[in-house]
Amino acid sequence: MRNIEKSKSIRAGLQKGFRNGTSKMAQRRCYGYDTGPDGELVINPDEAAIVRWIFECYLNGDSLGKIATGLEEQGILSPTGKPKWSREALNKLLSNEKYTGRVLLQKTISVGSFKIKNDGFMNRYLYSDSHEAIIADEIFRIVQEEKLRRTNCPKTVPSFSYRFE
Repeated sequence: MRNIEKSKSIRAGLQKGFRNGTSKMAQRRCYGYDTGPDGELVINPDEAAIVRWIFECYLNGDSLGKIATGLEEQGILSPTGKPKWSREALNKLLSNEKYTGRVLLQKTISVGSFKIKNDGFMNRYLYSDSHEAIIADEIFRIVQEEKLRRTNCPKTVPSFSYRFE
């Protein structure tokens, strides 16, 4: 019983941070960024150049496999420090709105011991101008459209994730 109460308390604290904009999860580092002395995200110039190259290659029609091979041939380590880049890592990188200077929190939720995509089960929280962008909004939007075009999914871009004002 105590574990359930503790879990509810932790969840309530996370939700409060999401709502009032103080969640430290918004500053979670990802490839292309470092954490500055104040805890804020700052661009890592070398990694940011690689992020831009990945977006450019994808827009030029390269497959995730071809991009992975190109990174490996250049000796560029993956975000986890491995010599091989996975297609999944590249797909996630291309889908990460953090590169536009925004952070979308609660994209996934925990249900028991499983993590599932949050397709409207709970609120999502979009922080704008959270940090400096690496990728322009328009390029990010076009990449999302291209990703959908290359799949068998419906041909609309979900507005909750990719429409920026």
